[in-house]
Amino acid sequence: MERGRWWQPKDFPSGRSEATNYPRDQGDPWIWDQEAPEERNGWVDFRIFPNMTVVQGAGVGGGSLIYANVSVKAAPSSFDQGWPREIRYEELLPYYKMVEEMLDVQMVPENQLTERYKLVREAANAIGEKSRFRPLDLAISFDHDWTYDPINGEDPRQVKFSKRFTNKHGVKQGRCVHLGNCDIGCDAQAKNTLDLNYISKALRAGAEVRALHMARNIVPEGEGYRVHFDRIDIEARKLWPGSVTARIVIVACGSLGSTELLLRCRDEHKSLPKLSDFLGHNWSSNGDFLTPAIHAGRRVSPTHGPTISAAIDFVERPVNGEHFFIQDGGFPDMLGNWLRSNPDGARRGAIVNVFLNFVRESLRSGDTDNSLRDPFRGVMPWFAQGIDYGDGRLDLRRPWWLFGTKRLHLNWNITESERTIDAIVKMHERLARATGGMPLVPPTWTLLKDLITPHPLGGCNMSDHPGTGKTWTDARGREHRSDHGVVDHKGEVFGYKNLYVADGATVPEAIGRNPSRTIAALAERIARIITKERR
Repeated sequence: MERGRWWQPKDFPSGRSEATNYPRDQGDPWIWDQEAPEERNGWVDFRIFPNMTVVQGAGVGGGSLIYANVSVKAAPSSFDQGWPREIRYEELLPYYKMVEEMLDVQMVPENQLTERYKLVREAANAIGEKSRFRPLDLAISFDHDWTYDPINGEDPRQVKFSKRFTNKHGVKQGRCVHLGNCDIGCDAQAKNTLDLNYISKALRAGAEVRALHMARNIVPEGEGYRVHFDRIDIEARKLWPGSVTARIVIVACGSLGSTELLLRCRDEHKSLPKLSDFLGHNWSSNGDFLTPAIHAGRRVSPTHGPTISAAIDFVERPVNGEHFFIQDGGFPDMLGNWLRSNPDGARRGAIVNVFLNFVRESLRSGDTDNSLRDPFRGVMPWFAQGIDYGDGRLDLRRPWWLFGTKRLHLNWNITESERTIDAIVKMHERLARATGGMPLVPPTWTLLKDLITPHPLGGCNMSDHPGTGKTWTDARGREHRSDHGVVDHKGEVFGYKNLYVADGATVPEAIGRNPSRTIAALAERIARIITKERR
């Protein structure tokens, strides 16, 4: 069961107007609303909490629909503390390999290196950290013959120049033509999202995928469980209740979704009263941060190519005790698409004209036509993740004291993690200036200490026990509760046989790198264990 839609390129709310033949407009279904899914059941779920905003995908394929394709292993040292004793780097290596093969992980071909990639490499050299630079494994299907050279005088970054092929799972895809829309739906289907591999393979094996089915409650029944859900009727804008039974139930709704579902089962419906008291604890944003920089007079073009492609790794060899992973960042060319499709309106509109003038002056270019084609070409979004303290707590609260329906609430205090974010900001500033850029640290951080993350972790943490009171102390003298958790090393919920959690909610510590392959490796391991035990 999946709460969101089964998306296809023809209905991606991507805002593109010239890369495909599909119409795009502002009325496209962008937003998912957890409180009213029958009304708003779009592509992305923004959860706004005090000092933290979480971005999640909504649809068949989950977070793979909106992530930046990065598929890297966690550092070996990430598993030294805070994990069940069975989970170590060496234990996960075969499962990391399985994920790599399933997702057909590749690096950007040498003849297609983006300007952002080159800038990150140059920056690492400029500060004397050449050895830390690394290209990244990406879940993208590349065409090694494709280049940025014009094709018959046309921009090669168009879907019509993407070569179609059938992947090893029997699904038709296209090759990457650097559209830059990784986070909002690749029109060429070059992004190896889970619906094109794992889910399609499951379907061939006899699985049934029920899109627009939102799990609401899990109730023990007989030797298994009854899962209650609401079926979302888009046309009628209604929710139709239903239920299904199973001997084995696997919850995989993401860090917020899985935690919220189990919190409601324990605290609201009272259907799973034995769930650990540690449910909702030790939530982490994985230290995500982005610092834009103006590289005046230089073509960076963040809207071209894979969203992320390279990194400078400070995880294994930290700086002043802080572990982080610097990356190039990108974003979809939605503004550029609108400007190109409405050039006359853009030149006539006073507000847009003021904005364009600002962009041109910032980038020291008076070329209006080039500004329309690539309006942010001199902007570099320096991105990063880091090992934050991971002391957030999720629970259910009423928005107005004693009134209203209880909603998921995140209690996030930046105090313990501020040093990590400041170290990331300082490195972003150093890298930008070393390459002639002007960093612009977001005032949301400098003034408000607000953060945003697409990599939420924890809430249903893996542990050796549901709670024994044991602690461990990190390199900075901070105390952590290591033996408190919700699931064991197999992902099985303490106190409830055959009920599993298999997603980022189980990750008990920030890993400071993109977590998708680690989450998938843990899920592969859980699946293997379930299969063996059933035999």
